[in-house]
Amino acid sequence: MPSPITLSVRRRLEKAARAAAKASYSPYSKFRVGAAVLASSGKIYTGTNIENASYGLANCAERSAIFTAASQGERAIRCVVVFTPTPAPTMPCGACRQVINEFGPDASIISICHSAERVETTLDRLLPAAFGPKNLKP
Repeated sequence: MPSPITLSVRRRLEKAARAAAKASYSPYSKFRVGAAVLASSGKIYTGTNIENASYGLANCAERSAIFTAASQGERAIRCVVVFTPTPAPTMPCGACRQVINEFGPDASIISICHSAERVETTLDRLLPAAFGPKNLKP
């Protein structure tokens, strides 16, 4: 079981997710989302949502952050923080949940928003009985 994530690290993740949302490329939805992931190395990686005129080719903030971490050699994540510009927190979409499972099946998920409301949970609660790398091992 990994060690708990300290309050200081949580605050850094939340600040990074809020800042990442400012870089969002969301000309169609105007829904500026930011994410920060804590890799098992202790490094924090951020991402934002990137839209495309061909809507299906958009990418969510969570996946952008995880793909950035993976492209830097990270293979395990411990926590994902998602900021949405809403009065209530928004959970990661199904595609993001599956990608989180690939790199952090035991990851903590923290969703924050413009208000003080927040949701803290774990991936196994959001994606029970997930299909992942363990299912492909002989």
